[in-house]
Amino acid sequence: MSGVTATPAALALLAEIEAEHGPVMFHLSGGCCDGTAPMVYPEGAFRLGAHDVRLGTVGGTGFWTGGAQAAAWADVPLTLDAVPGRGAGFSLDNTLDRHFVLVAPTCAG
Repeated sequence: MSGVTATPAALALLAEIEAEHGPVMFHLSGGCCDGTAPMVYPEGAFRLGAHDVRLGTVGGTGFWTGGAQAAAWADVPLTLDAVPGRGAGFSLDNTLDRHFVLVAPTCAG
């Protein structure tokens, strides 16, 4: 499992969210639309399923995804970043001027 690293921008946004909401957790559902964005919730507010897998931690915060998604990303180094714009869905970054994105390296041909 490659785990997840974070950019300074992602760590700054995470710190801002934690300052307001306390401990949080990330979950990447792997579904369509908002499901492909890493979502951040108050710790324990998102109910993990039996097949969810912890990919790693970002700034001490757990980063989870479903088992099938974890298998798909197993050999891919993932980086959490923060970019301008509103977040999606019920994620705690949805009212801020920045939101989290997951970046994977592209294949050069």
